[in-house]
Amino acid sequence: MAQRAGNADLPLHGGRVPRWLGDRMTKLGEIITEAIVIEYGRDEFLSRLAHPFWFQSFGCVMGMDWHSSGITTSVIGALKRGLTPLSRDLGIHVCGGRGRNSRLTPDELIAVGDRVGIDGDALATTSRLVAKVDSAALQDGFDLYLHGFIVTDDSKWVVVQQGMNPDSRQARRYHWLSDGIASFVDSPHAAIEGKGQGEIVNLADRRAATSRTSQLDLLDSLGPDRIVREVISMAPEREARESKQPTLPHLIMPEHHDVREGNVNMKRLHATLAAAADRGPEDFAALLLVPGVGARTVKALAMVAEVVHGAPCRFSDPARFSLAHGGKDRHPFPVPLKVYDQTIRIMKSAVTKAKLDRDEELQTLRRLDNQARQLEKYVAGPDLEEIVAGEFSQSSDWGGRSVFGWEGAEKEEPRRGAQWSTSN
Repeated sequence: MAQRAGNADLPLHGGRVPRWLGDRMTKLGEIITEAIVIEYGRDEFLSRLAHPFWFQSFGCVMGMDWHSSGITTSVIGALKRGLTPLSRDLGIHVCGGRGRNSRLTPDELIAVGDRVGIDGDALATTSRLVAKVDSAALQDGFDLYLHGFIVTDDSKWVVVQQGMNPDSRQARRYHWLSDGIASFVDSPHAAIEGKGQGEIVNLADRRAATSRTSQLDLLDSLGPDRIVREVISMAPEREARESKQPTLPHLIMPEHHDVREGNVNMKRLHATLAAAADRGPEDFAALLLVPGVGARTVKALAMVAEVVHGAPCRFSDPARFSLAHGGKDRHPFPVPLKVYDQTIRIMKSAVTKAKLDRDEELQTLRRLDNQARQLEKYVAGPDLEEIVAGEFSQSSDWGGRSVFGWEGAEKEEPRRGAQWSTSN
């Protein structure tokens, strides 16, 4: 299996996910997961989670802030809430989380092992090793605060964990995949997200094998006290050295909150919108007669369809997927709750029927995605500013809502109920 390595900059954002969005993220995340498992199997779902570009796009299509570190926490939290009740049927178990929940991961894995008959103790050891590699063997200035471990009934797993650097206000996300790992200290990562923060000590790189062995030899022959004295006596020459490690492909998530045209592959966006306009009346004719369902919902479905069916190369611009359901901070526009709820309802219907061997609705979504790829070669359309302006102009009609309140309301609605914690 091909594993994509890379890094990206994720701005470190605080705040909380309001319950009205958190509940919907849970439902949509659950349904998209089921659709992927039905169409492609559990292994493919794990490989998607290990792909940092897809993971970011997944969070964007669910209405989370498109560029922030909070996507990691909110996606893992939504999957844990949504998939835990389905773990017996899907054979997928989501463990861990942020802060205290991350430290409970080994116990959760042991409990999963007891329930399904796999080696939970070995999984717990794996969880500890993964955390140690990214916190001790890989010294890049980021302190881990989130550890999500997703495992299947056949002991395959993916780990998504994240560290923060409060001084630089940056976060780094690490992706691990069980397939293809021969050693936990020999280049095991599927991907690492985060921009360079200066010199990095990465003892988990396969090129550091000699260094790991030499360190053990030094400790045995000199002892810790003499090693410290020798290090102090050495003249610092770190600035004069250049790293010989090759530059990895990376996704840079910018600091600015607004989605700009440079963040979006406009040809792909125009193709998605054109496919929704072209195939919508034909494939969704009956659906479009249902009150509350219109062309805007089909546009959102086209983006969800790409998250389900899209090839890895199509997720190089995660910001594009925020145009499905907006963002909780009004970027690129407030979350259109009426559209979001219809997306959930239609996807739920498609998945439920597919479980009964009636996959015509899922195949309709596949045709929608295929049409977008065909149109991408020659379609054109309005610029991003015009598209976003159109969303804002109809936001109140579509139930637009953000952390600042309802669109069109005279004043912000009091915030009630639980809120889901994000990055810090």
